[in-house]
Amino acid sequence: MPDSQHVKPVVTFLVAAFAAASMWFYVDRILVGYQIADAAAHERPRGNLSDLYPRWLGARELLLHQRNPYGDGIAVEIQKGYYGRVLDPSRPNDPKDQQGFAYPVYVVFLLAPLIGLPFHSVQIFFHWLLLGLTAGSVWLWLRMLRWRLPPLAIAAIVALTLGSVPAVQGVKLQQLSLLVAALLSAAAACVASGFLFCGGALLALATVKPQLTWPLAAWLIGWALSDWRARRRLVFGFGLTLALLLGGAEIILPGWWRMFADAIAKYHRYTQNQSVLDQLVPWGFTGKILAAIAVLGCALLLWRLRREPTDAAKFTDATALVMALTVLVVPMYAPYNQVLLLPAILVLVRDRTFLVSRSRGVRFLYVAGSFALAWQWIASLGLTATYLFGSRAAALDGWKWPFFTTFALPVLVFAIMLVEVRSRGVAPSQAAGTN
Repeated sequence: MPDSQHVKPVVTFLVAAFAAASMWFYVDRILVGYQIADAAAHERPRGNLSDLYPRWLGARELLLHQRNPYGDGIAVEIQKGYYGRVLDPSRPNDPKDQQGFAYPVYVVFLLAPLIGLPFHSVQIFFHWLLLGLTAGSVWLWLRMLRWRLPPLAIAAIVALTLGSVPAVQGVKLQQLSLLVAALLSAAAACVASGFLFCGGALLALATVKPQLTWPLAAWLIGWALSDWRARRRLVFGFGLTLALLLGGAEIILPGWWRMFADAIAKYHRYTQNQSVLDQLVPWGFTGKILAAIAVLGCALLLWRLRREPTDAAKFTDATALVMALTVLVVPMYAPYNQVLLLPAILVLVRDRTFLVSRSRGVRFLYVAGSFALAWQWIASLGLTATYLFGSRAAALDGWKWPFFTTFALPVLVFAIMLVEVRSRGVAPSQAAGTN
């Protein structure tokens, strides 16, 4: 009989790979199939639908032709490529998102190597780049957590990560959120490994999406300031890189920050972006009040942990908590942003024995969170089976199923992480990844 200790990792990996494959099948055949049929029925335009395209076109026009990427002329050209035609306000079924250039102008420095290529080639390259970066971020977060796992276990985590709703959606849309998530994982891994200047520099690069970066930046800079002599290189790396980005942006487009602020205001008006909490409790300002409470509660807890060394579990868990908080309060509830939950999920898997041994309330939260995480694959497997062996129409009708826990998962992960970090806060400090 085969040794069960050797069989179990193989089975775990095969199950993870099968679940991931079902998610990609669901997105390619069911979700996209439904969207195409729905767009045709309502005469909605469908162009390249790449979230990279507005940024790529803006970068190309600015760097090659000195055109303002925030201008109305560029917005019209973006719509022609993204949607296939200019949006028509008189058509009630046309999308509301005008796809303007709503990024800091220094994002063009990251995209500059691609502006000379045709966009079709850029799409292919970026597809594989995002897959590679997302897979690499698993290893980087594990390195930050100092959690050593056997190769098959890491491969299973990579498969599930690449086959999750956030990652598949992000890759399909070619969302820069996945690039930023990889930069944040690299920054955290560098800090945890003692490469503070490099960590600060990567953190500054991630500010191309400032709403996803500021919580981790605030935590790490506050941590660095608490021991200035030993940790000041992080602040120097962050400050110098950000100064170069801002200075370079001002050179290529003077006064860009005012245009950026105006573009962000327009973006929020036509998309009416809301956070996960705004969606869960859509009563006036309740969601924003809850977000403020979550931020304040975390800030008070993190203040107590600001002196922890990078090899302490308190530090790594606090960093994972900050990433979970980011997903909870960022004013954009799109599933692809939930790739930032990865470090928190890894912590909760690592410490499952500790957590389920606590109170019934914590055990209930953990079980609910585990189900909310697993549901996406349960649903994709069910829909894939229905599509292949049952009714394709029924599978298309059930396209929403994998998204049913989209709003519950960030709340549950954040709540359990809060319990985890509070428990660490009152316990004696220990090395990360040893429990």
